[in-house]
Amino acid sequence: MGDLFLVRHGETEWSRSGRHTGWTDVPLTEHGREEARRLVPLIRSHRIGAAFVSPLRRARETAELIGIPDARVDADLREWDYGGYEGVTTAEIQRSRPGWFLFTDGVAPGPPEHPGETPEQVGERADRMLAKVDAALAGSEDGVVLIAHGHFLRVLTARRLGLPPRHGALFQLATGTLCRLGTEHERPVVAGWNIGPRE
Repeated sequence: MGDLFLVRHGETEWSRSGRHTGWTDVPLTEHGREEARRLVPLIRSHRIGAAFVSPLRRARETAELIGIPDARVDADLREWDYGGYEGVTTAEIQRSRPGWFLFTDGVAPGPPEHPGETPEQVGERADRMLAKVDAALAGSEDGVVLIAHGHFLRVLTARRLGLPPRHGALFQLATGTLCRLGTEHERPVVAGWNIGPRE
């Protein structure tokens, strides 16, 4: 079975400033575009059989820049719905909720169209996405690439490893990097993390 490759989109103004960016469709910065372009040789060094991308433009633009313009858009790859914490930094949240931590405490309710998600709800989306990945990997040695968002991909990694969604907290994920989830003795493992281009 091939490997699962994860690409977090390049930098945006909001990721640079630490603002929680769920459904707000902010574009990449020029630095974020350069981060993505620099991943091209890494992506090309692997055999890829299928690719999926979040519908948000920062992820779709990253997919194009890394050389995968035909990645299949899948809504299950969207970022965590931060509800009432959309656009707010952790430091700002902790002024009113000292010790608040996304992966254990979740988010404040938001508007009806974006009410927010619990860690468990994000984990359910990750499980659905992993079922699609497994279908794409079945009977193939080619890998699958997911181009998406930091917090979602962290939860997906935890679920791939058989951990609860809250354990996504263990996998810090930088913008514009590649991660590889493989197997060892038929068990899922982290085979590479926050891989960037060689200087």
